[in-house]
Amino acid sequence: MIPGLASALMPFMRRLDPEDAHTLALRALAAGLGGRGRGKDDPVLATSAFGLHFANPIGLAAGFDKNAVAIRPLMRLGFGFVEAGTVTPRPQVGNPRPRIFRLTEDRAVINRLGFNNAGLAAYLAQLAALRRPLPAPIGANIGVNKEGADPERDYPALYTALAPLVDYVVVNVSSPNTPGLRDLQAEGRLASILQAMQPARAAVARAPQVLVKIAPDLANEALPALVETCIANGVAGLIVSNTTIARPGTLRSAQRSESGGLSGAPLFERSTEMLRRVYRLAGGRLTLIGVGGISSGAEALTKIKAGASLVQLYSAFAYAGPALIPRIKRDLAGLLKRGGYKSVADAVGVDA
Repeated sequence: MIPGLASALMPFMRRLDPEDAHTLALRALAAGLGGRGRGKDDPVLATSAFGLHFANPIGLAAGFDKNAVAIRPLMRLGFGFVEAGTVTPRPQVGNPRPRIFRLTEDRAVINRLGFNNAGLAAYLAQLAALRRPLPAPIGANIGVNKEGADPERDYPALYTALAPLVDYVVVNVSSPNTPGLRDLQAEGRLASILQAMQPARAAVARAPQVLVKIAPDLANEALPALVETCIANGVAGLIVSNTTIARPGTLRSAQRSESGGLSGAPLFERSTEMLRRVYRLAGGRLTLIGVGGISSGAEALTKIKAGASLVQLYSAFAYAGPALIPRIKRDLAGLLKRGGYKSVADAVGVDA
């Protein structure tokens, strides 16, 4: 199966319950039915970040492959990097179903999954079984269980276990679906967690860079302290941003009032403006990944110009399927060249 054929099946997939469709898609990918992208990436798309090389800056955001069951097949589709998770120390069923809602008219998704995953042991087994080297960098997104969590204990333990098997680790303190998790973004609490991770980072032979994923709902006045806290504690970058609990007045779907985190097109402007603010505050001291509502090469370039060195997709990929990836890469490469940029790096932050 080639990406175009897989995408042709998307209308059928959209007739299924969203979570059932997601599970089916992952099983098909894991079974090798996703196909692969054709040809090498345009050299203008190549870039470096966190000491890693990326053939292109288009990544898959955390949440799609929570248990790392389809890493290599997803990379074969053409992603420049894949972030798996969120993984928690112990298995977790998450919130009751239904918990994923398509807002088709808005090209958006609401989810209240609640960090459902098979736990660290299963996640590690999947990573250990991967044939190396991988064709692209892999990131691990880590979180804490809803019950019995001790963030200052759990985040360092997760990092230690995952360090030999991944290229970067993301501290997720911004999902809206685990009670109290977003409180961990507060300056003092985040500093405590990051400081607790320092011994773990120093003790491992191979120490992947640490990133923090933040919420788009943070107040503007909270951003300076958050940025400085991350820099002071050796964080390499920020992912801007997670889903939002806000509900823009422009939403049209009948599902718009469901609780949970909103992702997709309605998040684009909000997350991009936050990206610009964070880029200005960081002043080159953090590397940023832009997430939220990207569905085209032009939108990817807007994120890059706002300060992102890399970008990630989720909702648009869920709607459009694998054919979206080569289209975005082709369009982004053309826009970079027409804009006179010799590389992705040349365009980072030019509009911030």
